[in-house]
Amino acid sequence: MTQFVIHREIDARGSACPGPLMELIRALKAAEKGQVVAVISSDQGSKVDIPEWVAKAGHALLATEDAGGATRFVVQKAR
Repeated sequence: MTQFVIHREIDARGSACPGPLMELIRALKAAEKGQVVAVISSDQGSKVDIPEWVAKAGHALLATEDAGGATRFVVQKAR
């Protein structure tokens, strides 16, 4: 398992789409290049929306993990 330092973690469980994605976008805008942000989402749409947006925006999806009925997405800011 790859180790990384998470600079900010957002618990967006219970938030409907596009809430978790919007929280991630805000956090990445505030982050510095290279920092890592994690968001936990219970919304099933996030499993498609977040990885697609991360790839389109040019960031790196470091991990997608089970978080007890939710999914934890770990993203590194590219620019």
